[in-house]
Amino acid sequence: MQVKKAIIPAAGLGTRFLPATKAMPKEMLPIVDKPTIQYIVEEAIASGIEDIIIVTGKGKRSIEDHFDHAFELEATLREKGKMDMLDSVLQTSKVEIHYIRQKQPLGLGHAIWSARKFIGDEPFAVLLGDDIVQNDEPCLEQLMNQFEQTGNSVIGVQQVPSKETHRYGIIDPISVDGKLIAVDRFVEKPEAGTAPSNYAIMGRYILTPEIFDFLGEHTLGAGGEIQLTDAIQKLNEVQPVYAYEFDGHRFDVGEKYGFIETTIEFALQRPELRDQLLELFERKLQESYTNKK
Repeated sequence: MQVKKAIIPAAGLGTRFLPATKAMPKEMLPIVDKPTIQYIVEEAIASGIEDIIIVTGKGKRSIEDHFDHAFELEATLREKGKMDMLDSVLQTSKVEIHYIRQKQPLGLGHAIWSARKFIGDEPFAVLLGDDIVQNDEPCLEQLMNQFEQTGNSVIGVQQVPSKETHRYGIIDPISVDGKLIAVDRFVEKPEAGTAPSNYAIMGRYILTPEIFDFLGEHTLGAGGEIQLTDAIQKLNEVQPVYAYEFDGHRFDVGEKYGFIETTIEFALQRPELRDQLLELFERKLQESYTNKK
């Protein structure tokens, strides 16, 4: 079966970005002038996904508003002839998106389980909002191609420095065939120095619907939450789950430094901002050098 549905979890509290996220969803924080969640939705659509469900929580209504029509704004932009701005606004309302609330803050695994009725008996994609991936062939599309070849769940991974493995779900490889990896174990955030490899799970998944059987057990894992990685390990014990080392530059927008780095990188890709930013950086470096003397 082809993958046509995707889940985007967006129910987290965003505590790393307080106080900004006290009244604004973390997923709506902008990278230059586009909310982070819009990059995720655009990747799903570019990969051929037809139906998206976003799992939200309390205080996340602005996500729904963002992907809805804003008739007064659209009319004003049209009247003033600001067609480029109008087009950018209309792009966000062309997508058919569904929403469901996660009733309890029980972790990523529980958020995915909350969307089970929307998915039904189909394979589906999961895209996490903390990871933005830039590549000519979308990251999710790469995984979907591997799913069509293997018929099994496929998890997106990239290699990270050994000192950072404790921050991620990590795979224990059996064998590597090009970029496709057979996996023995999936380990959620192993303690420092105990990781079985440096292949880290990077927020993109193609999963078979059998995963819901294990998520439905509501077993608490790391952090006292229902962990998706734990359910994937149980699924792997009854049907193969592969990892795929995808191509692309992955940006971590789930923590402050990564968010700032991503904003700078994306701003430098904008012709209208690039020269001004380079002048700013040069001036700041010169000021820093002068102050050190």
